[in-house]
Amino acid sequence: MTDRVELPLSGASFGADPSFVELLRRQRPEALPSSPQLGALEVPQGTTVLGLRFADGIVMAGDRRATAGYTIADAKMRKVFAADDFSAIAIAGAAGQAVETVRLFQLELEHYEKLTGDRLSLEGKANRLAQMIRANFPLAMQGLVVVPLFGGFDQARNEGRLFYYDATGGRWEEQDFQATGSGAQPAKNSLKKRWRPGLTQDEGLRVAVEALIDAAEDDVATGGPDLARGIFPVVMTVTSEGATESTDDDVANAVRAVVETRP
Repeated sequence: MTDRVELPLSGASFGADPSFVELLRRQRPEALPSSPQLGALEVPQGTTVLGLRFADGIVMAGDRRATAGYTIADAKMRKVFAADDFSAIAIAGAAGQAVETVRLFQLELEHYEKLTGDRLSLEGKANRLAQMIRANFPLAMQGLVVVPLFGGFDQARNEGRLFYYDATGGRWEEQDFQATGSGAQPAKNSLKKRWRPGLTQDEGLRVAVEALIDAAEDDVATGGPDLARGIFPVVMTVTSEGATESTDDDVANAVRAVVETRP
């Protein structure tokens, strides 16, 4: 007969962590099987992305590294995408699930436009993304967390707007800058020093790149720019003229400008 695992049944014990595997890991780790199917499987994670507002719109940027535990799973992962002609999305979290969320979101916006002959408002796009993240919550409870940043140019208000989310689909608007992922805190610390209202587009690009470099210096999961191998952050700007990805040359010049000021 298989031995039963007896666990405390108090409401406090279960209420603190809705994951049975995590509860078992804390209370009776010896009862966990060695099979990786109960949580030991390493899932590639996208690390650090950020967004900021500048005078004419928004800048969104992300490093290129994806990690699986202490291993670099991908050194050239793309984490920043155009959602449609006037918005962009940056992803952090479970890499496969995050990319799938982006693709579904892009299709959602394209489908709406084809059916109605009109685009959703930027507010409407932000709300649709929140609904998709909320629908992913059961997977988030299993460790497949997806936490994006979203932003674009609001043609009705004639300004760039930036939104961030939590794993439950909670949505907030940010007035200056935001970052998410493993290197979010050092990136925010850098942005606090460098960001100011009214930045030009070139200044916004440099501030974003510098924040990612600072994040890479403090967070081992964040990949810094690699001038030798030509690996640079993906950076997108969204203005009244649409969403545009910065060229590697432009990003490389911004990286060099930052590095040259360092001791």
